[in-house]
Amino acid sequence: MMQTAAVDNVMRALADPTRRAVFERIAQSEEISVVELTRGSGVTQGAISQHLKSLKQAGLIANRAQGRNVFYFAEPKGLDPLFDWMSHYGVFWRERFANLHALLKEIDP
Repeated sequence: MMQTAAVDNVMRALADPTRRAVFERIAQSEEISVVELTRGSGVTQGAISQHLKSLKQAGLIANRAQGRNVFYFAEPKGLDPLFDWMSHYGVFWRERFANLHALLKEIDP
């Protein structure tokens, strides 16, 4: 059974293009600081912090403090609700691909 609230939280967090870009930068790094995320992003550190808060609440990222710095890293399990939701519709795609395969064989045996 899918957890609707968890799926909604992940989708809401990733719906914003800037937040999605922040998440992608975090996912591509082992870990990254707020300063590094802000650099070259075109948005303020305050805005980055708000995006990080949303991503963290959705379970997509976690952080660790080291002195005055906070480092963020991706939480792969945070995408599980989205993966489960997409898997639920896998039957739909398998049927469509099977139909396409049959059509292609019919057109070009």
